[in-house]
Amino acid sequence: MRVYKTRSDALEACRGSAVRLNGNIAKPAAKVRIGDTVVARTQTLRRTLRVLALSDKRLGAARLPEFMEDQTPPEDLEAAREKRANARLFKHEGGGRPTKKDRRTIERLLGP
Repeated sequence: MRVYKTRSDALEACRGSAVRLNGNIAKPAAKVRIGDTVVARTQTLRRTLRVLALSDKRLGAARLPEFMEDQTPPEDLEAAREKRANARLFKHEGGGRPTKKDRRTIERLLGP
């Protein structure tokens, strides 16, 4: 249920105004209190989270539901899941430098 994969991604999101705390743009060092609402925007989704409790230390992602309640509408979650699935279907294969096998196939197609 983590919103951003790394702390540096979260920092960049705060600097880019993608995170709001109680309706205001959040700074990276913003103090969060119990009952606050955090809205975090990612590439595919806008997550709304409510703070239930605080911890003094970093925790694993498995324990996050004890401290945050996800209030994102289910239809938004489903739309983001569908968007990611479609992106996987239309993923471009063959980017970058051709392999030896690819080069031989190209030469065979183009002729001598």
